[in-house]
Amino acid sequence: MTSTEARILRSVLDRWKAAVDAHDPERAASCFTDDAIFQGLHPYGVGPGSVAEYYAAQPIGLTAAYTIRETRRPADDLVLGYLSVDFGFTDRPTLAVYLGVIVRRTDDGWRICHYQVSLLP
Repeated sequence: MTSTEARILRSVLDRWKAAVDAHDPERAASCFTDDAIFQGLHPYGVGPGSVAEYYAAQPIGLTAAYTIRETRRPADDLVLGYLSVDFGFTDRPTLAVYLGVIVRRTDDGWRICHYQVSLLP
């Protein structure tokens, strides 16, 4: 996928992936807006603080490998992405999930303002 929307998503998600892979919760949180709604596999939170807390609780060695499945551009400053993500662990099988994100253009560049993981059978 080489669309403008996919390039925008990759610009944010590559930073997020690098932070997850490095177990750097604060750097992962910097990929999100101040009002971001974040829903991992635990109760949701709002803002970078909840994102950092979530990733701080993840095991060392966690990795993320994503594939963009679909993109949409609902507004000039928003890009929606639907992805599959494989979260790898050092001590258990890979966890395959689906991820919906919305990234928003801010004064500081593109940031995630909505993140929701789905675990489908």
